[in-house]
Amino acid sequence: MTSYSDPSHSTGADATALTDAPDEALRRSLGVGRRRFLSTCTAVAAGAVAAPVFGASPALAHGRDHDHGHDHGRGQVLVPPHKRGIILYTVRDATARDPLAGDLPSGFREVFKQLARHGYRQVEFAGYRQHANAPGGDNLETVEGARLLRRWLDEYGLRAQGNHGFIPSSWPLTAADKDTFKKHLEIANILGMDHMGTGGDPTGSSHRADWDVAADKWNALGEIARREGIKLYTHNHDSAYGFLLDRGPLDGQGRPTRSSGIRKLEYFLKITDPKLVWLEMDIFWAHVAQYKFHTYTAADGSTRRNVFDPAGLVKRHNKRYPLFHAKDGVVDTTNGMGWDMVPFGTGDIDYTTFFSRVGLSNYRNPMVEDDNSPSATDPAQSLREALFLTPPGRPKNKKVTPN
Repeated sequence: MTSYSDPSHSTGADATALTDAPDEALRRSLGVGRRRFLSTCTAVAAGAVAAPVFGASPALAHGRDHDHGHDHGRGQVLVPPHKRGIILYTVRDATARDPLAGDLPSGFREVFKQLARHGYRQVEFAGYRQHANAPGGDNLETVEGARLLRRWLDEYGLRAQGNHGFIPSSWPLTAADKDTFKKHLEIANILGMDHMGTGGDPTGSSHRADWDVAADKWNALGEIARREGIKLYTHNHDSAYGFLLDRGPLDGQGRPTRSSGIRKLEYFLKITDPKLVWLEMDIFWAHVAQYKFHTYTAADGSTRRNVFDPAGLVKRHNKRYPLFHAKDGVVDTTNGMGWDMVPFGTGDIDYTTFFSRVGLSNYRNPMVEDDNSPSATDPAQSLREALFLTPPGRPKNKKVTPN
């Protein structure tokens, strides 16, 4: 299995922030009281909402990143306004809503309109389906549908940066899977995406042989994507940052049962080509992994300690992490995960420190996410929370320490 080095070089393009003025129709469509709406929009105008989108420091709000993405401390922009993004999974109930059933925004076009008003400039898709009664119909996973989506994105000043979509299950690839994969690459290019990926890990296994197979597959898919001008990425959950089983006694199937101390995704990064395979770190699940996976059984049977450093991993592999999911959590050491997911900006994850450490702000694309935003009892909640996912900052001093 080939090991690859990761050549790093800086990139960046400055852009100015665009902020739409508040209006009464927006307030009514979100079901937000006038006082709360006006106070929030005043904060937007002052930069106080844009500032702590991904941290507690007001330095996030002001100015451009004059050193082209190399941000190292106080006063630098950590997440420039033009990089403010959201994955549409957060508002999936709104895109799936029947526009004939009420006055709330529904379908992709109306959701894009609301998100642009909220100050978002980028979106990540989680599929291309919406309610059948929305403009364009239910399935926009076609060339024609992609052209329609691109027209709406352009209309509201949004850029698509990725999609959690189709990754072939077959390996070696079947002809049908290869054709479908190429169709999705064509859709990505129509939408203007630089990246296309999946919401799942390369494999659910802990064994090295399975990760070797996954690496071969992703290198091959990444080469197909590269020829179409697209960067192919995988998205982590906590288990992918657990320890690889690659040492020690073998089990009944001849597989190792102990570890050398390398984490599964660290091994995947080592054996995939950095020109072909990219990653999107879900920062919440990376913090869960930090809590859960801090010891391993070495080849000699001893227990070794190795606490995961999410930002450190990004720094070591630098530009292989062009995307993030930025979702928040509060410390909870009683649930087995160390964290409970909460709306962004209301939790304890220290995003100011994280984004200060990883740098390259004009290269990385953080997508705000809250898995729990849609509500069965409050249909306006997800879009309302998308607006208020950027509250005034507060110090993030609480940390969870693995046992």
